[in-house]
Amino acid sequence: METTGPYRATRLWNEVTKYFRAGMPLRKHRQRFRKHGNCFSAVEAVDWLHELLRNNRNFGPEVTRQQTVQLLRKFLKNHVIEDIKGRWGSENLDDNNNLFRFPSTSPVKTLQRRSLLKENTENIPKEEGSLFKLPHFSRRTPKKHELLHTLENIESTKSEIMEEDKENLHRKKISQEDIEEIWRNIILIHLQTILGLPSLEEVLHSAQVIPQYVMYNMTNISKHGVVVLQNKSEDLPHWVLSAMKCLAYWPRSNDMSQPTYIGFERDVFRTVADYFLNLPEPLLSFEYYELFVNILDLLQPHLERVAIEALQICCLLLPPPNRRKLQLLMRMISRISQNVDMPRLHDAMGTRSLMIQTFSRCVLCCAEEVDLDELLATRLVSFLMDHQQDIFKVPTYLQVAVQDHIESLKTAQFQYPGEEISAILPTYSYCKRITPQEFDEQKVSTSQAAVAELLENIIRDKSLSLKDKKKKLKRFQKEYPLIYQNRFPTTESEAILFENKPTIKQPMLSLKKPKFRSIRYY
Repeated sequence: METTGPYRATRLWNEVTKYFRAGMPLRKHRQRFRKHGNCFSAVEAVDWLHELLRNNRNFGPEVTRQQTVQLLRKFLKNHVIEDIKGRWGSENLDDNNNLFRFPSTSPVKTLQRRSLLKENTENIPKEEGSLFKLPHFSRRTPKKHELLHTLENIESTKSEIMEEDKENLHRKKISQEDIEEIWRNIILIHLQTILGLPSLEEVLHSAQVIPQYVMYNMTNISKHGVVVLQNKSEDLPHWVLSAMKCLAYWPRSNDMSQPTYIGFERDVFRTVADYFLNLPEPLLSFEYYELFVNILDLLQPHLERVAIEALQICCLLLPPPNRRKLQLLMRMISRISQNVDMPRLHDAMGTRSLMIQTFSRCVLCCAEEVDLDELLATRLVSFLMDHQQDIFKVPTYLQVAVQDHIESLKTAQFQYPGEEISAILPTYSYCKRITPQEFDEQKVSTSQAAVAELLENIIRDKSLSLKDKKKKLKRFQKEYPLIYQNRFPTTESEAILFENKPTIKQPMLSLKKPKFRSIRYY
């Protein structure tokens, strides 16, 4: 079930309905002394669809039976199915033996274009061309310099040019706006490469990347890596923080001097849940819905590191209060789900499933009603909870990339002082439309490029100890041997990295052993 690109939730809806109509077994049923052919009972539909969703990588094993029932109710409301009398339009479907059938035609939802932004769209770039624009520095000599070269007094000309260069260098300093534009474009380039999309046009717009948020989220953090807010009025209320700490460190955080009672932890959990469920919009915000839904394609075992890197960048785009709340929430539910000493918080549901089902809608949902919202949110929250420590780490390679470009920008200013700053910034532009075959080819190449970049990030990461770096490289070599071999074609190239003898052995060539004949003396 491959569904990538913009409006992925709608595409998934169409795919699920297609698979359900094509695969759901139909047979004769008897109801109230009458036989009905080519139909199915509600319980049969729940069994079949639940198994389909649990085994599909877009949804995963966290899907509950109740969620499957809710999806079938939406099928009935949208006339994907109808009852045995031809009635539809309501959500009157339960997990029982009532009979249903398929109508003669199944409605397919159309993909309508919509504007991602309601304002600030006047300066949107509309160029068509290459995937990214990384223009070369112009080597054209300014016209004034050309005129000066024609003068007879060469010595005076050289001195004038040097003076003009100094004036230009002094006049055109790199502004804060230039630095923010570098941040914006480097993030867009990284995201498009990781996601393997031909364009981000319908997924994320450049105006939605706010560099001030990114820089704040990367620099204003506590020793535990959690964003620290300057404006305390935007933070979680004190009583919510206290309740979250109580649950996260249960039973150690429970002050025995405070009165407790049977079911106390359930009331504390309900207090936290009520706060998050009553937020005006999800923590990932409505405007980033399409972006996070597209990351679901990467939630596969062999793409785990790529998915983590994509979520690292996307979570940096959030307003600092949202990022802080999301990180604290993921830390709390991760600790609760792993705490064997935590009493049961629900009579009929396990602790892990309760965490995911309770908070998924306050993390991700669409501003408009989307029928697969809950299932998609469940899949994403499950991954966020399991990998929250890695996802909320600050990706230092972005800082390195920005700093490197600023340095190259300074060098370029000195070499080509007549150029405008905007002419030598890394710029992102939307690409022209391509065929599906070209997209598939580009997707493979960009996915490989993203994995290769992960290898470079491991190599450049100075925070890793030598032992940890060797472990990561050894694991990378095992998972991606071809990419690793391209980067380290010989053991000597590894030795240069570690300034030591190579420790990660390259696969040995299978060579036939030479046969030796015994020498006998007579």
